[in-house]
Amino acid sequence: MNPELQNTSRGHSRWLSQSLGNGSALVPFPDGVNPWDILLCTSGTVISCENAVVVVTIFHSPSLRAPMFVLIGSLAVADLLAGVGLIAHFAFAYLLPSEAARLVTVGLVMASFSASICSLMAITIDRYLSLYYALTYNSERTVTFTYVMLVVLWGLSASLGFLPVLGWNCLKDESTCSVVKPLTKNNVAVLSVSFLLMFAMMLQLYVQICKIVMRHAHQIALQHHFLATSHYVTTRKGVSTLAIILGTFAACWMPFTVYCLVADYTYPSIYTYATLLPATYNSIINPVIYAFRNQEIQKALWLICCGCIPPNILLRVRSPSDV
Repeated sequence: MNPELQNTSRGHSRWLSQSLGNGSALVPFPDGVNPWDILLCTSGTVISCENAVVVVTIFHSPSLRAPMFVLIGSLAVADLLAGVGLIAHFAFAYLLPSEAARLVTVGLVMASFSASICSLMAITIDRYLSLYYALTYNSERTVTFTYVMLVVLWGLSASLGFLPVLGWNCLKDESTCSVVKPLTKNNVAVLSVSFLLMFAMMLQLYVQICKIVMRHAHQIALQHHFLATSHYVTTRKGVSTLAIILGTFAACWMPFTVYCLVADYTYPSIYTYATLLPATYNSIINPVIYAFRNQEIQKALWLICCGCIPPNILLRVRSPSDV
């Protein structure tokens, strides 16, 4: 999804075209590779390795088949494909450059990141339902609803990924290009608005989750005659966790989303790189927040790696703040 690279010389140097208003500034790179593309490829490599660990752990462990783990697995698969897409886009841009390959890799990256964001939304819905309908959550209806969400989100994401390949691109009319060539301005605007709406829904759901967590913590404190300070610490921990989840998501994706709405192909490409790169970091952080912090996944990972579970993980008890 990086900006278009243009080869303006038949020699050994490659140039990055940066559109600046009415003209175009060409920035030479002696080694023939754009440093921003190297950073994106490096990010894709880290994303692929990290999420591959999560996918293998969930797939290998029969105990991780609950709806929550299925959704975490969906998130890991989406981020894994996004990382592979970034690597493939770099490879085709510099090793096997072709218009068709670029459309396919851009479509793969767009579909993967869309599936990643939609999976985050599905995880938020699942967390809300597990707290709001705690008594009936572990039922066949929940499993069915989870798989329906997965079919919808992956079907929608795959459809978005096919758009550039099926002709929804700006290759024939550069004036319709967005900051992410070859996607059109209209397509990127729709995706950006959809992201903002989805973020608003996630924010609302997490506010409701926070209220439920505070209420549960208060009830447990009353039943066990805990001190008010203990209840305050538990509640504060839950609120802090939710703030980290939403804050990280917004910090990674919001700059790129807003930039896509206000800019077009005439803007310098360095701004696109500078906002897109942090967005990829969300796929690096996701396994840490949603997978590696989970006790069951930690146990499964320890069993796979060394065949044992440390006592401090085995005896750890979940608290109301673990959301």
